[in-house]
Amino acid sequence: MRNIIILLLFAAMAYSGHARQWSTDILGAPFRQTTVNLPGDYAGDPVCTVVRACSHGAQRAVLYIHGYNDYFFQKPMAMQFIRHGYSFYAVDLRRYGRSLRPADKPFDIRDINAYSAEIDSAISIIKDNGINEIVMLGHSTGGLIAATYLSRHHPSEVKALILNSPFLDWNLGSTEKFVPAIAAIGRLLPSLNIPQSRSTAYAESLMKSAHGEWTFDTDWKHPVSLPVTAGWIHAIDKAQRDLREIEHPVKVPVLLMMSERSISGDTWNPDFNKADAVLDVNDIALYGKRLSDNVRAIAFRGGLHDLALSSCPVRCLYYSCIFNWLGTIMPIH
Repeated sequence: MRNIIILLLFAAMAYSGHARQWSTDILGAPFRQTTVNLPGDYAGDPVCTVVRACSHGAQRAVLYIHGYNDYFFQKPMAMQFIRHGYSFYAVDLRRYGRSLRPADKPFDIRDINAYSAEIDSAISIIKDNGINEIVMLGHSTGGLIAATYLSRHHPSEVKALILNSPFLDWNLGSTEKFVPAIAAIGRLLPSLNIPQSRSTAYAESLMKSAHGEWTFDTDWKHPVSLPVTAGWIHAIDKAQRDLREIEHPVKVPVLLMMSERSISGDTWNPDFNKADAVLDVNDIALYGKRLSDNVRAIAFRGGLHDLALSSCPVRCLYYSCIFNWLGTIMPIH
């Protein structure tokens, strides 16, 4: 009997987060990554990748969720949290970045709620490392995903939500009136490809090889967006509408951040380095302020769509606002 108990204990340890296999991440030390097998979906058996950089003795962690046509590469952002005493975790969602497999259609999803598996897995890994206070941070589509998750799930460990230009509404100009029809088609023909803008202006505002400061893998974050599917449009549209149907769907404090203005156009000019070239900041403010009964909204002059990739003065102010806010809602014990 004693031998059976010992065997059961070893079996439990083998499947615990502590036995999980971690390897050095592409960002190098101190970043480590692990692959998580997810429940099957419409396209097979997806995986996600959790990346971590631990702060010694940290009692709190941030969990970062990237946007569309994106992955976690913002090493300076992670180091900011580590310097402020947070361990940092990021998840590359199924069919994105580190989690992309050869047979995958990049970035595709049929239901935003499917990403709950990625977030649940990441939270479980964080808890396995002895941390019970988590701040979620979502950028763009990642902000929509995080808000949707917290509208349906209320893990006691998640204490706050930070939103960096969340994708709470479409920004398609005169073609936006076609979204309901395409979303309806997406229920019947989810694999139908829908072309995207061919503009490279936003990518040029980011890339060091053009007019920006950053280097990233352009096979994972394309300078020109790939076509999306009608099923993806249906998933996004439904998630946005679902959030609007509930008064204050998020039950934790929210820090809502965006650029002060938006910009549009197909050809880069210097103004693209000082504004949001992806979303309408007025829509972000309108719908973001309704997410919780405790929302702090801040607009940044000169901010890019990803505020963490803005010019140095803007992103320094961005981090200052984050940690000042966290200090008010999660004071040091």
